[in-house]
Amino acid sequence: MRKYLHIHLPQRTTGSEEFEGEALVRSGRHFIARTLLAGGIATVDPLSPENPLIFSAGPFAGSNFSNANRISVGCKSPLTGGIKEANSGGTFAVALGQSEIAGLTLHGASTDWVVIRITREGAVSFESAEPYLGLGTDEAAKRLFEKYGERISIALCGPVGEYLGLMAGISFTDTDGRPSRLAARGGVGAVMGSKKVKAIVVDLHKMPSFHDRKKLMGEIREYGARIAKEPMMESFRRLGTATMGDVMNLTGALPVNNFSRGQQVNPAKGTFNLGGDHVRAVNLSRGGEPTHACMPGCQIECSNVYVDRDGKELVSPLEYESLGLMGSNLGLTHPDDVARLNAVANDLGVDSIEAGAVLGVLLEDGQAAFGDMDFLLEALEDIRRGNERGLLLAQGAARVGTYYKVRRVPTIKGQAISAYDPRVIEVTGISMMLTAQGADHTAGAAATFDCTGKTTAELVAVGLAAQIAAATADSLGLCIFGRAVTAVSDELIIKALNAACGTDLQPSFLQTLGRETLLLEWEFNKAAGFTEDDNGLPDFFYTEALPPSGKVARHSAAEVSRCLQEQLAVPVF
Repeated sequence: MRKYLHIHLPQRTTGSEEFEGEALVRSGRHFIARTLLAGGIATVDPLSPENPLIFSAGPFAGSNFSNANRISVGCKSPLTGGIKEANSGGTFAVALGQSEIAGLTLHGASTDWVVIRITREGAVSFESAEPYLGLGTDEAAKRLFEKYGERISIALCGPVGEYLGLMAGISFTDTDGRPSRLAARGGVGAVMGSKKVKAIVVDLHKMPSFHDRKKLMGEIREYGARIAKEPMMESFRRLGTATMGDVMNLTGALPVNNFSRGQQVNPAKGTFNLGGDHVRAVNLSRGGEPTHACMPGCQIECSNVYVDRDGKELVSPLEYESLGLMGSNLGLTHPDDVARLNAVANDLGVDSIEAGAVLGVLLEDGQAAFGDMDFLLEALEDIRRGNERGLLLAQGAARVGTYYKVRRVPTIKGQAISAYDPRVIEVTGISMMLTAQGADHTAGAAATFDCTGKTTAELVAVGLAAQIAAATADSLGLCIFGRAVTAVSDELIIKALNAACGTDLQPSFLQTLGRETLLLEWEFNKAAGFTEDDNGLPDFFYTEALPPSGKVARHSAAEVSRCLQEQLAVPVF
C-alpha cells in the first residue's frame, strides 16, 4: 500500500489517498491518461490552474529493479494542445517509492513561487523559492543540495519554465546529483512554471516494503541475469544511445541541415564523428566516462559523462537525440560543439529535441549558415535571458516557423520530430504520426525494421505493436531499453508485479494495459479537437526526395488513420 498525494497549491494543503493492488500497477502513463480524461481536462487552457500536473511512479519504484525506476509526468500539453506523458530516469521515482508514495498531483496554482518539500515520512511543507528564481538548473540544484543535504532527489523547473516557454521540461537529478535527466517533451516545464513551483525536494531513504519482498527479489535477480546476457546490453554499455547515430548515418535517415539530407558522411569515404564509436573514442582518450547509470541499479548504463580536452566535464549525458537534433541537424560535425549546446539546454531545463528543431528552423530561414556556433550560442543566450527573441524561440519550432514563414518545419501536432527521418525510418515515422503525444519516437520506435516492399497496413501493424509495448513500459515505470527482456518475458514481469503489489494478474494483462492507455490518449485528443488530419507529416517530407536514398514519404494521414482504426476495430479519429 502506498499514499498518493494531492497538493492544493492555492491553499497550500495536502490530501492523500491509499493505492494498493491493481491501483499500484496501473501507474505512469496509464494513470495519467485515465486521470486527465476523467477530469475533463481536454478542454481546459493548458497553462491555467485547471490543468493538473501529475507525477506518477511505477509499482517497482524504490527497489533495485534495474530499468524500473522511471518517473512519468503528465498534463495537457501547452505545446501540442493534446495529452502529454513525458518520462525520465534519475532518482525522483526512487525517492517517492522509498517514502512509500505512489505519486502526486499539483492542483491549482500558487500565488508565490514555492519549493515543495516531502520528507521520508511523507510530510509536505512549502518554502519560498525566492533564492532559486532565475537560476540555471545547475546552480539551483547546487543551492538546494546545500540547504536540504545530499540525501535528496529534486524535480526542478528551469528558467525557461519560469517564464512559460513551451520547450521547457522538468529536470530531475541523476545518481550523481546533476539535474540533467529531463521529462523533456510537450512543455511540462511550462505547466510547472504556471503553478509557480520551482522545485519539489524528496528525501532518499531505503528500499520500501513490498507485498512479497522475497519473491520480488527473486524476479529482480532473474531479470538481471537475462538482461546481462543480451548482446544489445554490451553495445549500449560501450557506445550508449549515440550508437544510433552510426546506424542512422549508414542508412541515410540522419537529420542533417534541417532534415534536408539523410547522411552527413559517406561511411565508405570517412568517419562519422557524431556516432557512438567516435564519441566513445574521443571521450575515453580524455578520461571521460563512456558508461553511466541515470537510475540507481541500472545494469545497462547507456548514459555517459562527456569531457573536454582538459578532462573537464562538458555535459552528461551526450545522447543520440541531442547529437542528431542539436548536431547534424544544425550542420555541426564535432561532438564537442554539440556537447556545449547540450550543456546550455540542460542548464535552461529545455527539450534538446525541440531546441535543436528551433535552431534548425532559424538556419533554414537564412539567419546564419549551418554550423555557425556563435549564432547558435547567441540564440540559446536569448532564450536564457527571455528577451523579445528569446521569448519567441522558447515557444517551439512550430510557432517559430510560423512567425518567420519558414516552409520546412519538422513537426507533427506542433512538436518537433525526433532524430529519425520518416522518409526512411517508416515505422517510427508512422508511430510519430499516430501517437496522441505529438512527434515522439519513444511512443513506438522500430528504427531498424526493414520496410522494403511493405504496405501501409503492414507497417501500421508493426507500429501499433511497438506503441502498445511502449505504453505498457511507460505505465510501469520501465525503461524501454530493457525491452529485449521485458518484451519477451511477460510471465517474469507479471510474477514481479504480483509479488510487489499482491495482485493475481495474468500475462495477457500487459497487452491490455498498453492498449487501454493508447485508447484513453486518443479519446482525450479527440475531445481536445484533434482529427485524422493532424496525423500528417509536413508537406516537404512528401515532396522532397531525401539524399542519398532519394526516398519520399509514402504514407498519408488518411491512410495510416484508416489502417489503425481497422486494426483496432475502434474509431479513434
